[in-house]
This record gives sequence, C-alpha cells and structure tokens, in this order.
Amino acid sequence: MDQELELRARHLGECLRARGWLLASAESCTGGWIAEAVTAIAGSSEWFDRGFVTYSNRAKQEMLGVSAQTLAQHGAVSLPVVREMIAGALAHSAADLAVAVSGIAGPSGGTPDKPVGMVCLAWGSRAGAVETSTQQFVGDREAVRRQTVLFALETLAAYCTSATR
Repeated sequence: MDQELELRARHLGECLRARGWLLASAESCTGGWIAEAVTAIAGSSEWFDRGFVTYSNRAKQEMLGVSAQTLAQHGAVSLPVVREMIAGALAHSAADLAVAVSGIAGPSGGTPDKPVGMVCLAWGSRAGAVETSTQQFVGDREAVRRQTVLFALETLAAYCTSATR
C-alpha cells in the first residue's frame, strides 16, 4: 500500500481504537478501496466492522436500503444518495461511524452537471449528524479513486477526533 494511504489509515485506526468505535464503509466508485486501505493495517479488526461495495443502483437498494425514488430523482452520484447509504451502513452493521462515497471516476460517464472526477461523500456516527461534501478530483480513473480514498480517510479521522462522546 502506498505510504500516504497507510499513514492516514493508521491515524484513523488510532482514533477509532481510542474511542472504542467501529467503522463501516459504503463504497461505489472506490470499489472497496477504503475497506482495503483500513484492513491493510494489522489489528484493524479491532476497529473496522465491514464494508459494503454497492457499485450498482440495485446493490445500493438491496444492501443499504437506498430508495428507488432518491436514485431516480437525484442520480447515484448525489448527496441524498450518499446520505441514505450512510443510514443503511449504520443500520446493517455494528459500526459507530460510517462513510459513503459515490462518484464518476471516468474516463467516461460524465455530464456537464456531473463531470468526471465529481465525488459525493458522506460520513457520520450513530450519535451525530451526517456530514456531506461534493469534491471535484482531477486525473485519470485511478487518481480520482485514490484522491477519494485519501479524502475519506482524512475526513473520518477529523470527524473522529472532533466528535463528542
């Protein structure tokens, strides 16, 4: 694993372990890369519960309970969808904290409203509010996916650090 991903995953793990929290991921465009990054850390079973790779809309609906109406109205790459992915990840796991990502990694699939590199993310805990962000990453497919994973790990660590118990 690359050094930057490893450092961010370790930092997140330290925070989760200190709080006694478990993490779940709900991933679309990253295809499980967040889960891979955290499980590459020895001892991560103490703080990582599970990952959901919900690449298709059907998987988002079946595994996480994302509504067909939300998908039809907003599209898979949208803040309402990642919010529902968070709710589903928390409902279908023992996790205290969850992250969800859905985006357009490219090289095709972009539109003027949703260009290649656009990624919607959400993160939140059972006890706190869900936060969201839309990012515009640059580069090829791998670069967009890697930047998404880095952003997710960094954001989760910041959330974990600042969250009230």
